[in-house]
Amino acid sequence: MRQRRFPDGTRVSATGRKGRILTLKYMLDTNIAIYVIKRRPDYVRETFNRHAERLCISSITLAELMHGVEKSAYPDRNARNVNDFVSRLTVLEYGQRAAAHYGEIRAELERNGKTLGVNDLHIAGHARSEGLTLVSNNLKEFDRVAGLRLENWV
Repeated sequence: MRQRRFPDGTRVSATGRKGRILTLKYMLDTNIAIYVIKRRPDYVRETFNRHAERLCISSITLAELMHGVEKSAYPDRNARNVNDFVSRLTVLEYGQRAAAHYGEIRAELERNGKTLGVNDLHIAGHARSEGLTLVSNNLKEFDRVAGLRLENWV
C-alpha cells in the first residue's frame, strides 16, 4: 500500500481498488494480530476483514510476530502466515514522533508508580503519535495511557 501524509498530519493509504483513498484508523496490538492470524475467534477475523483497508500494525508489532515465528516449532509455516497477514495491511515504521510519545508515556507512568511492558509502551506511543485507535485485548494495561484511544474486538 502506498502511503501519503498531508500537511495537517493526516495519513492516508491509496488502496488501488476502485480509486478509493481511505484514512488509516486502527493500529492492531500483537494479541489481536495473533487472533487474526490464527483465524479465531471468527468475529475478530470478520471485523478485521471489514476494516482491512483502514488497519495497520506498528513495526514493533511485526518484530514481536517475527520473534514468535523464530521460536515456534513450525517457523516456515508461521512465517508464511505472518507474511500473508502483513500483506493485507500497512506496517507503520516507528519514528521520532513515536519515540517522543513513548518517552512521555513512560515518564508519566513512572511518576504514577505504574508500568507497562517495553513493547507495549512503544506500541502505545506509536498509536498515540499517529492519532490511531489501538485495538487490543489488553485494555486494562493500555487504559493507563493518557490520550490513547482504545477498542477491544474480542
